[in-house]
Amino acid sequence: MNAKIASSQLDRRAVVYLRQSTLKQVYEHCESTARQYALQERAAELGWPSEQIDVIDEDLGQSGSGTEHRGGFQRLAEAVAHGRVGAVFALEVSRLSRSSADWHRLLDLCALADTVICDEHAVFAPGDHNDRLVLGMKGTMSEAELYWMKLRLHGARLNKARRGDLHFHAPAGYEWDADARRFVQSPDERVRACITMIFELFRLLGAASAVVRHCQGKQLLLPCRLRGNGPIHWKTACLALVLHVLHNPIYAGAYAYGRTQERAGLVGGQVRRRVKKDVALADWAVCLREHHPGYITWEQFMANQGKIQDNRTTVLNAGQGAPKRGHALLQGLAMCGRCGHRMHASYPSGRHGHYQCQASNFTGRDCFSVSATEIDKAVERMFLEAMQPDEIDLSLAVTLQAERQAGELDKQWRLRLEQAQYGARLAERRYMAVDPDNRVVARTLERDWEEKLRHVAEIEQDYERARQQEKVVLSAQDRKQILALARDLPAVWRSTTTTDADRKTLLRLAISNVVLHPVDVPQRQTRLDVQWHGGAVTQVHVPRHHSTMAQTTPVEALRIILQGVRDGTRDWQLAELLNEAGLLTGRLKPWTVNAVQRVRYAEGLNRVYKSRRLTDQRADGMLSVHGVAARIGVAPSMVRMWRTQGLITAVEGGGTGKDLWFQFTPEVEQELRTRASRSIVARAHRRLDGKVTQEG
Repeated sequence: MNAKIASSQLDRRAVVYLRQSTLKQVYEHCESTARQYALQERAAELGWPSEQIDVIDEDLGQSGSGTEHRGGFQRLAEAVAHGRVGAVFALEVSRLSRSSADWHRLLDLCALADTVICDEHAVFAPGDHNDRLVLGMKGTMSEAELYWMKLRLHGARLNKARRGDLHFHAPAGYEWDADARRFVQSPDERVRACITMIFELFRLLGAASAVVRHCQGKQLLLPCRLRGNGPIHWKTACLALVLHVLHNPIYAGAYAYGRTQERAGLVGGQVRRRVKKDVALADWAVCLREHHPGYITWEQFMANQGKIQDNRTTVLNAGQGAPKRGHALLQGLAMCGRCGHRMHASYPSGRHGHYQCQASNFTGRDCFSVSATEIDKAVERMFLEAMQPDEIDLSLAVTLQAERQAGELDKQWRLRLEQAQYGARLAERRYMAVDPDNRVVARTLERDWEEKLRHVAEIEQDYERARQQEKVVLSAQDRKQILALARDLPAVWRSTTTTDADRKTLLRLAISNVVLHPVDVPQRQTRLDVQWHGGAVTQVHVPRHHSTMAQTTPVEALRIILQGVRDGTRDWQLAELLNEAGLLTGRLKPWTVNAVQRVRYAEGLNRVYKSRRLTDQRADGMLSVHGVAARIGVAPSMVRMWRTQGLITAVEGGGTGKDLWFQFTPEVEQELRTRASRSIVARAHRRLDGKVTQEG
């Protein structure tokens, strides 16, 4: 019996608290665990019956630097606060806590609840000032001891990392060679090709999100490791996966240590012991270049980091940003001529764009805002006039690049199919190696084999579909079309398949910035200072209209539409004429049938086609629907029904506002006449049957 232990404390329960820092210590340092369990005997020696002794050992394998992951410590503190505990037994102070803040909170609770703290050699009363001083010093030393241990371990790790010998998890595309103590590229050809493709796509597209959209559109899977040095898994492309590859210096052949830092911080208003923060490249603890073979050079890696940083259009980063889907061409290129800030593209009406100076976000007043319609037209015209490269060199470069991309895509599909076929052969060998009489195992292996075969068949179908739709393999006709488009940049620019982001990417190849200066005298204008990459500056003035005139249809387009209406030209024909003339709508879009109709309705020309019909037979002999009906002697609805049934096929036409034209051969005419005569006889019989039924 100890003098510091009163009967009131013996009436309450004694709690033996156990803790080891890691699971490895639990399994390897068995003596420490046994000594902690032996504290039950010490509690019995001090007067507690065995039925009043509780053991809390759920924190084995948890660090004592905090309490957020230690449910056992939290349960102990709660029991002390409610006065259910008379004594707390621990092997030493460090077992209870290695944080001075947590340790002193526990001492306060024990002092208020009149609970003693016991170790192997002594009993301490936290309510006694002398014992409180000793316990406080022990807690401080325990926390300092943890710091010293971490300091020694970190120094050893840092020293090993400076030699490039410290092993950490290899990303997808690499393996760790334990003998050479360096990273080596993965022996899996499919993984290597996919990592190379990511860097190539980023070089061409210039944005990580564009790489993700490309991979998702082509149904390409990307490799990753879900845990440590585990096996490679193939996942659908996502932004986090692509950015992980682009940000990792290992792919540039550099051995880097200290890229992130863990420290205590506030998360959601609560203290978290481990909060990861990225460290600037200049502050990395270790960065050994040319340490191992890389997929890209260090210069390419740094250029990629600069491009990613420039793509972030935040308040603190006034970069150009990646080309986006809005139709304002100078997004990221427009600069304010008044204050020098970069202007951003906005779409206040949801349709036409505006260039707005970002200085309005800081000063609280509008600095300068202008409609993008006329400005984009002027810049587009200058760009297309300036881009006149050597046709032979350009055609060769475009063809080689297209063949390269098609070859990379075909290679990814072939490697994916080859890997699936290997899995099927492996499943087959496993099934063949099992005893046929052992049906319990054979059935499972047979199902696995069948599943692998189905997977191979699905990939083969997807591969064949990609060859047809995505042009995985370029034909002679495809190469001919690529050469023709390479020589005609305006046609590529105005093509309906060219997106707004594609046009902005093309524009940035030649133009670095466009400075917009508002001019009010003698008339409202905007002066454009176009800064080309070569250093030249081109100056041009464009009219500055009010926002209500931003989507005005060009005068030349109105003239062509008006003349076409007078001549009886169809809407689809007018759209083709306008596109061939290189004209755009007021929204800077190519002309379509709906766009022509909107202009006609706005100009009051919506009754032009009421009583007009094209000829039934053209000069080349092809017949319209009415021409076929007149030739056979049936109604036009019958001809349309035959087309739906597949009896007659239109050679030209179809779609909104386009007439159908049929090539009429003697064989087709004979077949349709036979069908028509059968229909006439059938209708006669139905009328006769109906008449007989009525008379009866």
